[in-house]
Amino acid sequence: MEQPPFQSFRQAATGHAAPGQALPVGAPDVLGADRLVARARAAGTSPLDTVWIALHEAARAVAMLAGRGPEPLRPDVRNFPAIMRSTGGWRAERARQGIEDLAAILQPGLRALLAAQGRTPPDGLRRAAQVLWQEFDTARAALLELIPPLNLKPQR
Repeated sequence: MEQPPFQSFRQAATGHAAPGQALPVGAPDVLGADRLVARARAAGTSPLDTVWIALHEAARAVAMLAGRGPEPLRPDVRNFPAIMRSTGGWRAERARQGIEDLAAILQPGLRALLAAQGRTPPDGLRRAAQVLWQEFDTARAALLELIPPLNLKPQR
């Protein structure tokens, strides 16, 4: 049975801005977990999917603060939780742990960026957001390495 994501996602309150708008300073739940959990329940998806979606919504906010454009989600990124559930075993467990670790880094990082908004020179805020984006991107790439290679060679 899949373990639920850690407690902070289930207990947080929402605080999101529309894409392209500045995020509210001090938003209590930078990952928008309540809204996403409700959406996941309605769609019948797993908590891991919910956290993965929340991570990418938070990463979109970090990218915005870093001066980057929105990133389209490739199919391997979008479907990562489902791929890991299908794969099972040690890869699925490492993926679950890795997603929780990534959330544990991204949530306080984005919270700090939001708190610094308006108090930090724009250049400093952008550089800090770029560093957080790079951390997210590197960690996500490592998680995507867990996807097993496809053996598409014809059988003889």
